[in-house]
Amino acid sequence: MKEETHSLAVSLFSEILMADQLARSRLGKALPKGMELSHFSVLNHLTRTGVERSPAQLAKAFHVTRGAMTNTLSKLEVAGYIHIRPDWDDARRKMVAISPAGKQARDAALAGIVPIISEVVSELGSDRVKATLPILRELRLKLEASG
Repeated sequence: MKEETHSLAVSLFSEILMADQLARSRLGKALPKGMELSHFSVLNHLTRTGVERSPAQLAKAFHVTRGAMTNTLSKLEVAGYIHIRPDWDDARRKMVAISPAGKQARDAALAGIVPIISEVVSELGSDRVKATLPILRELRLKLEASG
């Protein structure tokens, strides 16, 4: 029984990692010139939440190091996609907000990737995707809790 569980676990994670690699490659090609998937992810997060975040909060949300997030934020700031300001309550911290240009870049990125994702959903079937989402969500939450 234990061997069967181990084999199933390896198969599950192999499929997830392969799907992740293929999705990142395909979506990365559809993004506007110069935009990376990590850039889109941050812009999308800031748009969806609608509130400023500190670099530390963003690093925690994306499960990356503060250094990696600082690198991403620097690139987004140079592109004019975000504004970084001092935190008025704690001068040691900074706060990040999406700019109007960042919202436009995020929308342009969505225009490129939504048709790809929609095609995959259509091919798999909406009902199957809807049935799979709760399982993937639960898997993500378990991995977050154990990490």
